[in-house]
Amino acid sequence: MKGTYLGEFEEIVLLAVGILYDEAYGVSVRAEVERHTGRVISIGAVHTALHRLEEKAFLQSRFGDASDVRGGKRKRLFRITAEGLQTLRDAQALRSQMWSLLPKAVLKTI
Repeated sequence: MKGTYLGEFEEIVLLAVGILYDEAYGVSVRAEVERHTGRVISIGAVHTALHRLEEKAFLQSRFGDASDVRGGKRKRLFRITAEGLQTLRDAQALRSQMWSLLPKAVLKTI
């Protein structure tokens, strides 16, 4: 398993997989990320992040059933693991803790 560091894009992709639950595959994750961030994301970047997160054991994947819509190709569906969910919780806690430490003077300028 690779390191457990979670970059910003990986965190967003991991959150998108959690939001999509049983419908998380490359194209749906891309659409979810774009919808929430307003960014245009390449499908290659999404696939790279999904595979990296799976290598870190934050996601697991399985192949769904073949469909006529995709010409018989099966979707690779992703689901967040317990370790992935804990990593998201840790990232959220760290961010909340650091936000709480910002001096009020800084918050007034934002």
